[in-house]
Amino acid sequence: MSKIKIALVTLALGATVAFTSSAFAEKMKATLDGKSETPPNASAGKGEADIDYDAATKKLTWKLTYSGLSGPATAAHFHGPAEPGKNAGVAVAIPNATSSPVQGSATLTDAQAADLTAGKYYVNIHTAANPAGEIRGQVTK
Repeated sequence: MSKIKIALVTLALGATVAFTSSAFAEKMKATLDGKSETPPNASAGKGEADIDYDAATKKLTWKLTYSGLSGPATAAHFHGPAEPGKNAGVAVAIPNATSSPVQGSATLTDAQAADLTAGKYYVNIHTAANPAGEIRGQVTK
């Protein structure tokens, strides 16, 4: 086989592997509002997190959009492990979340991956008026 054919076969194989791994990313979502906070609040804020999780690489990727908060977002995080109505510590920070939209990714540990896929993560956006969280949404498949 010529060097060109070997190079083309190698490229094709690489593209197939790349496509295959991303094709198996699990789609998840979180719909954020004040009534989902613990305790609930009357915030007019709303948000949505579109989430992809690749179990093979443990890579978590997100796009978070929000509006209507009481003031600028001061922070945003994935929290867990916790079921709806329960609070938990920060599991994964969402950097640069002071303006919407915000995109990012992180590689999870085995324990984080297990909690995420078990439905025990939520997304929380914090503001000065609501430092513990103004809007929240449980991550679901």
